[in-house]
Amino acid sequence: MAAPTGAAPDGGSLIRTLPGHAYSTPESFAREQERIFEALWFCALRSADLAAPGAFRTVPIGRENVLVVRNTAGELRAFLNVCSHRGTRLCTEESGTVRRTLRCPYHSWSYDLDGSLVAAPHLARMPQLDRGAHGLRPVALREWLGYAWLCLADRPPSFDTEVRGAVTGRLGDGAAIDHYRVDTLALGRRIRYDVRANWKLLIENFMECYHCPTIHPELVAVLPEFGGGYAAQTGVGRGVAFAEEARGFTVDGGEGFGRLPEIADHQDRRYFAITVRPQVFINLVPDHVIVHRMFPYAYDGTVIECDWLYAPEVIASGADTGRSVELFHRVNEQDFAVCERTQPGMASRAYRAGGVLVPAERHIGEFHSWVTGMLADPPGPPDPTDGPEGPG
Repeated sequence: MAAPTGAAPDGGSLIRTLPGHAYSTPESFAREQERIFEALWFCALRSADLAAPGAFRTVPIGRENVLVVRNTAGELRAFLNVCSHRGTRLCTEESGTVRRTLRCPYHSWSYDLDGSLVAAPHLARMPQLDRGAHGLRPVALREWLGYAWLCLADRPPSFDTEVRGAVTGRLGDGAAIDHYRVDTLALGRRIRYDVRANWKLLIENFMECYHCPTIHPELVAVLPEFGGGYAAQTGVGRGVAFAEEARGFTVDGGEGFGRLPEIADHQDRRYFAITVRPQVFINLVPDHVIVHRMFPYAYDGTVIECDWLYAPEVIASGADTGRSVELFHRVNEQDFAVCERTQPGMASRAYRAGGVLVPAERHIGEFHSWVTGMLADPPGPPDPTDGPEGPG
């Protein structure tokens, strides 16, 4: 994938984007699956979705399918969803519950909830079979903010640097997100969207607000600063202020819920947006948190699960969260519709060299540089003829 080519011919106020093929070819997407989604931490599911031992969910990550299960000790474990005998997919359902073992439907090889091989037909006749060597292939798993984050890499990158660091870099303080106690919040609503657009278009759209005055009237009414095209993610530690007349982060600016107990005064009546690469958006407001998780499945297809999280007592009381959910649901639909409208243009000859970024979008150029760097071939082994010990 070619890097952005620098200033456009207008004197330098614009910079080039990625070329169109980066968004519109299976070859580009296959490389991203390998170099990005299979190499980095991937936010897979909310831990509370697997409440009891034996509960499982299957999650597509890159070219792999991962099985996440809660074991008998109440801990989450993750494995490649592949039987070690003949490679059959163990669980074909997206979610479900097993009692004590994960049983392959082909030859009945069975694994406990920690991935160990515990049974197989005629196992007694195979004393040479090393059960320890034929368990399920584990996948690295970390829990944070109430979610399970997975990494397929043999040597996962630092979680603190890549995931926590992205949040700290946006908020300016590693402890700032702790005030929202995201891991203690309750799920109020989850909406799944199937968007016919490349995942990078979705990230680019989320990162800028140059488009906000055009397509987000409800959001601009609550966050009037967005009316000027200001991007929420360009200022470290800076949130976007609510309109003076807005009483809450709701579709009509009406009353929301009481602010979360540990929210600091400087976080009150402010909206903070965070991107955790490669597939998470976190939206913080005083009385709830919205988390988007992207699951790219094709160069032009991305499933997004969006969770609205509230204080447990709000959900337990049966309070109506409809006006609260509706605001960002409309934002989602507006954003996803324009991304779908953009996707066909990525394959047009008019976009072969890419487009341009205006000054309000310049931080997207940094995202493009990151993508380009992730996809670049790693340096090969040094040439033994080079350097001070080589000839000459």
